[in-house]
Amino acid sequence: MKRFGTMALVFALAACGTKAPLEPAAGQELPPAPYGQDYQPTADELLEPSEQAVPERNVELRERSEEREDDPYDLPPE
Repeated sequence: MKRFGTMALVFALAACGTKAPLEPAAGQELPPAPYGQDYQPTADELLEPSEQAVPERNVELRERSEEREDDPYDLPPE
């Protein structure tokens, strides 16, 4: 039993380092090209998120605490 566990661990670790280009499963095709696009993107291109999905941060962080401005929508319950 101990030998089986050791072998399973070795095979699991060996499989972690295996890298191959992504391809559709046998008998499957990539989805159709998005509307308005003239070419079929590859699997790697489809996995890259768009700029809209991962926007850059454009907010300056505050370096010290400041008083909050009065919030006109922070009303007490009726």
